[in-house]
Amino acid sequence: MTEPVDAGRIVLLTASHRVAPGLLSWPAWQTLHAADQVYCADAAHPQLPYLREAGVAVERAAPSAQELVDACAGGRTVVVLASGEGDRALTDGLARLGGSGQVRMPDLELLPGSYDLPGARLLDLVEVMDRIRRACPWSSQQTHKGLAKYGIEEAYELVEAIEDGDRDELREELGDVLLQVVFHARIAEEGRAEDGSEPFSIDDVAGTIVEKLIHRHPHVFGDETAETPEEVKAHWLRTKAIEKQRASVTDGVPLGQPGLALAAKLASRVRTAGLDAPPPAGEGIGYELLHLAVRAEADGVDPEAALRAAARAYRDAIRAAEGHGGPDTVGV
Repeated sequence: MTEPVDAGRIVLLTASHRVAPGLLSWPAWQTLHAADQVYCADAAHPQLPYLREAGVAVERAAPSAQELVDACAGGRTVVVLASGEGDRALTDGLARLGGSGQVRMPDLELLPGSYDLPGARLLDLVEVMDRIRRACPWSSQQTHKGLAKYGIEEAYELVEAIEDGDRDELREELGDVLLQVVFHARIAEEGRAEDGSEPFSIDDVAGTIVEKLIHRHPHVFGDETAETPEEVKAHWLRTKAIEKQRASVTDGVPLGQPGLALAAKLASRVRTAGLDAPPPAGEGIGYELLHLAVRAEADGVDPEAALRAAARAYRDAIRAAEGHGGPDTVGV
């Protein structure tokens, strides 16, 4: 009885372009060193210098599916170093050969040589934003001041998605807000010669918030303890007060925010500081709204969100009066 011929093994080795080249897994290095043949079609593949340095011989070629199968004859192991875009023609060709039933196929293995870490796609965003800033006629001319209105719009759209409970919309709006951060950071890399502004990058932005978060969470990264949300908030306010060294509790409150939110923020600062500073009395709807906002904040209600919810109900009532139906038909 004739022994079956060993058809060998084809290994498609992938590596994430978001991980520094040369940082491959141990199974990947073992496979590369033990392989009878290693192919790579891309002469500029970032892994090639490191494979060469490690003593792995690589043939720069793009074999067809049939040529790969033939190269495996006699039990040989052939590794194909996949390109960043993948090798669709090759994998489709192997699938056709395997499905024909006329070819004894080698074992086929997909071996990830490196994996994306959490947050790796942020590197793609930074790269895309850099290219857009350099090549897009509109984006290349934008300034911090010119983009400011979009930041406000995107923040409101994010809040609306949260209040609507639409998770698909939430994911998209979070991306739009993230874009504003990356866009501003990319502009900031260039600095401003006219006023001597020092450039900074998205890494500087991320580094600043990382340091702030670690410093303001001593119960997570340090020796302090916090068992309740109230204790966490106390830690946060205490460290923030030390950092900012503000002369007034109103320092740092943005006056350009919506009126109800501004009133509630001021009331929150007063209440947290234990100050005896009731809202001033006065005539007119403005003072009435101020007192309502202070009362809402004391009751744990966001007056801005509460008014938006009431306004939405009013919108639905208006549409019903117009004969347009309920909220489910809005925007259809």
